[in-house]
Amino acid sequence: MVEPLQDLFLLDPDVVYLNHGSFGACPRPVFDVYQSFQRDLERNPMGFYGERQPELLTEARAALGSYLGVTGDDIVYFPNPTSAVRTLCASLKLGPGDEVLATNWEYPTLVNAFEHLAYMRGIRYCHQSVPVPMGDPEAWVDAYWAGVTPRTRILHLSHISFTTSLIHPVAEVCRRAREAGILTFVDGAHAVSQIPVDLAALDADIYVGACHKWLCAPKGSGFAYAHPRVQALLAEPHVRSRAGGPGAAIEPGAFVASYQYQGTRDSAAILSVPAAIAFQAEHDWEAQRERCRGLARQTVDRVTVLTGLEPVSPNDSRYHSQMVSIPVPDERGDAIAAAFRADNIVAVQVKANGLRMLRVSYQAYNSQDDADRYVAAVAKGLAGG
Repeated sequence: MVEPLQDLFLLDPDVVYLNHGSFGACPRPVFDVYQSFQRDLERNPMGFYGERQPELLTEARAALGSYLGVTGDDIVYFPNPTSAVRTLCASLKLGPGDEVLATNWEYPTLVNAFEHLAYMRGIRYCHQSVPVPMGDPEAWVDAYWAGVTPRTRILHLSHISFTTSLIHPVAEVCRRAREAGILTFVDGAHAVSQIPVDLAALDADIYVGACHKWLCAPKGSGFAYAHPRVQALLAEPHVRSRAGGPGAAIEPGAFVASYQYQGTRDSAAILSVPAAIAFQAEHDWEAQRERCRGLARQTVDRVTVLTGLEPVSPNDSRYHSQMVSIPVPDERGDAIAAAFRADNIVAVQVKANGLRMLRVSYQAYNSQDDADRYVAAVAKGLAGG
């Protein structure tokens, strides 16, 4: 039987931490690598930045690229997905009359990035309603695609929704978009390491993610992937890190050179990504994922019995993984939150499109006891505290 790995993390043992989806916890061995890079930098800043960092960044990109099924030459690290989207949006060649189509369940800061782009360029940022509860994935794609018009230039959608925790059928959206000549811009912040992500098979045009969530790298290790076929469209980096004046085209293979250097910053978190990948490989991470998926499925069933409300999808791995969202009565939200605080449980509630949901994340450090305490606290909150 696969056992939890609490001892390998730095989390407070008195806290039941069930919010890995918001702020992932970094394992102790990976955190040690992170701090060692910081110390090396401070010993000789000039030597580190000028001599060591370029090669280390190449290695870090290569490791992540291999993990995601692509080459590191098509990946650039950013502090987080928000900064990646903001930077790439600034370079997109869009103008009045163009449309960007999103679902109605997207992450607010990424929505803000596209809405700012709409304000600055005169484009339309459109929200298309998709069904929740989610049933047939093909019907979900049809509902989203109903918002496509002859003016649609970009499809913006999340791989896993931060609100509903649902795994969206992104591969089929990308397939249809390629046939229609529409750019796909996928938010994979919650996908990388929570589910297998093969970017070559997915074939999205742009994919942003966060290694500091489910991959368990240190905070500040986001990334953007751009397929080679679209890199020439990203010709105006918000922070230009290469020679050449405004309007200079990106030559084939120059995506990294144009975006990698973003001014002086501490790259220790980024450089630790290979250590995070290695840590998960060394600890049979797929077995840990399956154990966590089991905790997630039973939590959905147990809380649904307490509430009597319809779940957001069938309760299986086609629709969700280690993170699940469970509808609860809106008026019981405060009482449930108070029950969590009373039992030292760190977990969140999300509310969107009129639906209040408990969102619970299970990671390798969580146990059956954590799940039992969570359900007990929910029951207490539903009963009135």
